[in-house]
Amino acid sequence: MAIAAVFDVQGMTQDQYEQSADRVTGGKGAVTKPSDWPVPGLISHTAMPTPGGWLVVDVWESEEAFQRFGEIIVPILHELGAPHAEPKIYPVHTVVTR
Repeated sequence: MAIAAVFDVQGMTQDQYEQSADRVTGGKGAVTKPSDWPVPGLISHTAMPTPGGWLVVDVWESEEAFQRFGEIIVPILHELGAPHAEPKIYPVHTVVTR
């Protein structure tokens, strides 16, 4: 079952987000397509600044795929000094893509 993972990371900066994306892509810069991710299963990724930090909404094919990605991204965020934020996980009812 597809899931949405919502991270509201208060205190995270755009620079920390961009550095984490660069590390996720193996130094290729911004994330631009699902194949940029180090594990399969990403359906969509949306990130935006908020008044107090950074908001990220990912849709994954399964919670297991998301957990595999978490094993990679959590250490990266920790190394960058990004604040810890527990994601809110929601089962997805409908996914529409281009």
